[in-house]
Amino acid sequence: MATMLQQLEDLESSALEELSAVADDSALEAWRISYLGTKGKLRQVMPLLKDVDAAEKPAVGKRLNEVKQALESAFEKTKAGLRGVSDEEKITVDLTEPGIQMGAGRRHVLSRTIDEVTEVFARMGFTAVTGPEVEDDWHNFTALNMPEDHPARDPIDNYYVEGGLMLRSQTSTVQIRTMEKTEPPIKVTAVGRVYRPDTHDATHFSMFHQIEGLAVDRHLTLVDLKTVLFEFAKSYFGAEAEIRMRPGFFPFTEPSAEVDMKMKIKDQWQWCEMGGCGMVNPNVLRSVGYDPDQWMGYAFGLGIERIAMRKYGISDIRWLYENDARFLRQF
Repeated sequence: MATMLQQLEDLESSALEELSAVADDSALEAWRISYLGTKGKLRQVMPLLKDVDAAEKPAVGKRLNEVKQALESAFEKTKAGLRGVSDEEKITVDLTEPGIQMGAGRRHVLSRTIDEVTEVFARMGFTAVTGPEVEDDWHNFTALNMPEDHPARDPIDNYYVEGGLMLRSQTSTVQIRTMEKTEPPIKVTAVGRVYRPDTHDATHFSMFHQIEGLAVDRHLTLVDLKTVLFEFAKSYFGAEAEIRMRPGFFPFTEPSAEVDMKMKIKDQWQWCEMGGCGMVNPNVLRSVGYDPDQWMGYAFGLGIERIAMRKYGISDIRWLYENDARFLRQF
């Protein structure tokens, strides 16, 4: 190893010494071919790495990369110097020239959608609440009636962090935190980011926003829940909005339903899942100290991105996060 390390030291020293004497572009190109070209001296040294002992290869390989980077960096610096451009290149600005007019700023389409949706539910009597994005196991799973062996806890479906914490996978966590500190009756909405390691496609993203709704009172039924969701759809999207509920399963609601809405995706109208809903499971009420014999509740969770896509005719959720000004200027 010592022999090859010495070869690398000598190669770097001689290369930099020759480069310091380069005075024009043709000499610089000749130096590049001699040291960095496909048949240059650096490439000639690389095959010798296979003869180095296995235990010593990491150190030799590291040094080889360092020499390569040093020569490439020195080459670029010399090239810039020959063009008369220094590291602190000065640009002359005509202070009398009129500036470029900047357009007025505007809120992101997701921020606008959150405000609009929250306002619609506020008119129905819901109060906005918030909760943390980094959650513990109790609020994200246990209190929501998910036992230790529930598949929703699988690490492949969640983002876990140090200290037994995780990035919340649903805004249902805010339900628990609200009920823990508030006596019923309750009627709240919570909007925020949630995180799931989904594969990105036109309707899925690994970080997205939900609006969670929760109502707890003495005589609530599934009809109340359906009325709220259908009235929201008609109020926000217009009388022509098509929405449906179909049977589903969630540990924290019983009975449960999926909420779908007709959306235009790739120029075709199709049913797209907006979220889930149902009557609050009695076990969830017990976990926060509510008596399920006295109180009943309903809950729903809807995806803000999909609401925005339906509202503004956006066919790919990924466009909302690419920060392309041409796309954002449309809203």
